[in-house]
Amino acid sequence: MSETNNTASSGLQPNVAGLLCYLLTWVTGIVFLIIEKNNKFVRFHAFQSIIVFGVLWLIYVIFIWTFIVPIIVWIVMVISWIFLMIKAYQGKMFKVPLIGNWAEKLANGKSATSNT
Repeated sequence: MSETNNTASSGLQPNVAGLLCYLLTWVTGIVFLIIEKNNKFVRFHAFQSIIVFGVLWLIYVIFIWTFIVPIIVWIVMVISWIFLMIKAYQGKMFKVPLIGNWAEKLANGKSATSNT
């Protein structure tokens, strides 16, 4: 499901829009989800950004009072952020385990709980 040859609704090339979905973590994911109505590649990266970084931020906030968990979450977040931006810019739909399939279903307009 690579749609990197078409222009996104934002007027950007889909690989650039996909990269920008991750730029400010879940915030730009929401922005591109609102802007992008048709390109499934961009919508996939927007949903994946929202879910991945939303979950990581939630874990960070819940365990902020501890010492080691926020450090581990921050390291995972930075590595994921860089890696996912590179993959999106390369025009690839890298699926984060447990989250990528869910993001793809949402990008395709299917219910996240549906089995088809």
